[in-house]
Amino acid sequence: MTRISREAGSIPACAVALCGLLGLLPVQAHAESAPDEWQWGATLYLWLPSLGGETSFPTDGGAPPIEISTDALLDSINMAFMGALEARKGRWGAAADVIYLDLGASQKGSRDFSIGSVELPASVSADLKADLTGWLWTLTGSYNVIPQENFSLDLLAGARLLDLQEDLRWTFNGDISSLPLPGRSGSSHSEDSYWDAIVGVKGRATFGASRNWFVPYYLDIGAGESDLTLQARLGLGYSFESLEVLGVWRYLDYDLGESRPIKSIDFNGPALGVTFRF
Repeated sequence: MTRISREAGSIPACAVALCGLLGLLPVQAHAESAPDEWQWGATLYLWLPSLGGETSFPTDGGAPPIEISTDALLDSINMAFMGALEARKGRWGAAADVIYLDLGASQKGSRDFSIGSVELPASVSADLKADLTGWLWTLTGSYNVIPQENFSLDLLAGARLLDLQEDLRWTFNGDISSLPLPGRSGSSHSEDSYWDAIVGVKGRATFGASRNWFVPYYLDIGAGESDLTLQARLGLGYSFESLEVLGVWRYLDYDLGESRPIKSIDFNGPALGVTFRF
């Protein structure tokens, strides 16, 4: 089981302050747009999260699973695509957000692992290589309940799909005769997909003489195939006529259950985005 460290109390602290984090989904169009016209927003953004969580990597021959601190391993982004699209007409809206991540790294002579509950001998270390790839889709519909010029709030409902694959390759160094392993080298693969229903709120507060500055916020919570999922975003942006730029913080957490190959995972970090209005 891969174990990724997470800071104590991170979820409650984030929930109190909108999870201390950020929003990147395109929010509503400006008040001057006609209410019966379709308004669109397309966002491209770069998110650089830190990773936490816990994954079970089975071994051959009925040996205990290998537990690894992958927050120390998965620190390199091989490829990433992130974007969002929103449509709005009057008070009704719909949005889609998609993220593709490919992360990986390797570590030589590591002792950031364990094998089940077996104590690791002092002479044993491992050369490790880990990879994680996955998709995250969030689809929502929304209704604007507070349409003020300097503050808006939408209620939202929808679904989120998390599709992840993790691979681990290892070679053990030292005397492993006391360890319940089928061999000195090996590899393992874990994957799963999770659909969850979500509900939440999103919107923005504007300020400044011409109300070009804004604070976007977003919070959702849900469950389904996962035990619990939580996402929160908070940031600061500036609006031009048909363009918005924003810097934000985003937090996404999944509690997937002890019976799943991937037991939990969370992403937490800053992002930069550009939204095109048309």
